[in-house]
Amino acid sequence: MQKAGIFLFTLAALIFISLVTISPKKLTLANLDEQVGKTYHREMIKEKTEEAGLLGKDYSNQFEFIPELKSAIKSAQKSLEKEAKIVDWKATNIPEGVNEWDFRMGDGDVDAYVFSLSKAASSGFPAKKSGLLFWLTIGLAVLGAIFYIIPKFQKEAGIQHDGIYFGPMTRGSGPIWRYSILILTIAGVLIAGYFKNNFLAVLTLITGAIIGALTWWQERNLDEHKMRSAAPRYTGWLGIITGVLLIGFYILLYWFPAYISNWILLVDPISKAISGNPASQWFLYGFLYTIVMIVMGIRMFAKYRHNNYQLVRTGSVLFFQTAFAFLIPEILVRLNQPYFDFKNIWPLDYDFFFEWHLNTLISSGNLGMFMLVWGIVLFVVGVPLFTFIFGKRWYCSWVCGCGGLAETLGDPYRQLSDKSLRAWRIERWLIHGVLVFSVIMTVMVLYTYFTNSSQILGFDSYQVRSWYGFLIGSAFAGVVGTGFYPTMGNRVWCRFGCPLAAYLGLVQRFRSRFRITTNGGQCISCGNCSTYCEMGIDVRWYAQRGQDIVRSSCVGCGVCAAVCPRGVLRLENSSMDVSTRASEQRVLVFEEGKVVLGAGDLGLGARD
Repeated sequence: MQKAGIFLFTLAALIFISLVTISPKKLTLANLDEQVGKTYHREMIKEKTEEAGLLGKDYSNQFEFIPELKSAIKSAQKSLEKEAKIVDWKATNIPEGVNEWDFRMGDGDVDAYVFSLSKAASSGFPAKKSGLLFWLTIGLAVLGAIFYIIPKFQKEAGIQHDGIYFGPMTRGSGPIWRYSILILTIAGVLIAGYFKNNFLAVLTLITGAIIGALTWWQERNLDEHKMRSAAPRYTGWLGIITGVLLIGFYILLYWFPAYISNWILLVDPISKAISGNPASQWFLYGFLYTIVMIVMGIRMFAKYRHNNYQLVRTGSVLFFQTAFAFLIPEILVRLNQPYFDFKNIWPLDYDFFFEWHLNTLISSGNLGMFMLVWGIVLFVVGVPLFTFIFGKRWYCSWVCGCGGLAETLGDPYRQLSDKSLRAWRIERWLIHGVLVFSVIMTVMVLYTYFTNSSQILGFDSYQVRSWYGFLIGSAFAGVVGTGFYPTMGNRVWCRFGCPLAAYLGLVQRFRSRFRITTNGGQCISCGNCSTYCEMGIDVRWYAQRGQDIVRSSCVGCGVCAAVCPRGVLRLENSSMDVSTRASEQRVLVFEEGKVVLGAGDLGLGARD
């Protein structure tokens, strides 16, 4: 059954990928009238596409059609800018009674028109047989995955040592592959960012260099043999292929959605049934995100069915993703209400305070105002209160969609998280740096909103928010955060980049009742806990000393306790010693007949 599942899944994946190349296009006047609602934009695009000979022309593939279409629309944008007579970034020749941006065409409009017109111009087999192709791709892939998962329920419950470090999918990548992929990805992002905004690209590069220098300075006196790394000697080739495909998918999704219009056509009927609107790239993403989580959630049920906590936790993230992140926002749109994810919290939801979002909520009546107040109360009151009671696990392991994908799709790769001290130091500098960046960006956005001035100390708030969305919201959270599962573990984004995780972690570290308690006397140093910790925590180090784990990065997933063969680890909530248990160490030290609490490290547990 598993072999049949692999065959079906591989076949579906090949058909899905091939749809990018099987893409005949033909743009018509009807497409323009349907997709371009603004009169001045439509007339100018019509003029430029006719000049370029695009209208009515048959294209055998989209790789020729899309560049020509974008060139024509960019030409239309320049012509409208010329007619508007821009002086100091403001239009001086707009027809009376016409909104400036109903006349002018922004870069966002250009991208939107390229996507919508490319999708509308789709012709041939993919456009005519999208329903059949849906079942031959997504449907067949789901069936194959379920075939592969079902036999896992027949195995004995509990964690099996089944060669996770030897499998071609789960082995991970050696240092050469790991650093090559990382360097190429970062270089690509910086090059793209240079053309988007060269100053901020240089600033990002300088910031990265400072973080690297600070990390090196902190560890310069450490012996190299004290470092622990998850990188194996050999590379899992299936994992590398999977990672490359994931990275490619996110690049197309974020920056070249016009090229995946055939994929989006597959889910058009579903989008129209739920929201009443044609599917966009974001509907496709939300749909695939939810389906993948549900299928891999079934795998989680099979793998961790010996632990009730894992079963309930997995069910929770599946519920919140399906209902709150996918269905409810789409249903709200069908009811002519703002698209809103009630579980998304600033600063993870970095555009919550953007002008367009605030105006949308304020203009949507009582429900819109409730959404605005809900979002503010959630991060001002909800985060510290719930984190004090439950730790950051209430969100990161029970509610968050990013964490849900990491726990389901990313579970086969959780052992690849780097446990070295170097990785821990980079993590602390990087994730808190992103938090500071998000706060500064939000302050600039609100300043612009209330003063109508985008210039702050020589910086343009619109450029800063654009760079944040490009670098953090897209490149880090998507391309690196998910694409690097098979090479660096499943919580790369949560561990190194999520600003909300940083905020939750600060509260958990100093003002939370949550802790993972250990019984060092029973620890046999098997290392299961450290192996399966997705956040790069060397849990065994704490367990051997009988020391509670109160790391700010711990998401309380409880897998370390689920895989412990001796019951050494327990997830607990307690109000006792909240102010002292976050100290570096709690051991009894005997010094000339005196007992001192928390002084030094003798490697002794509390019972010693």
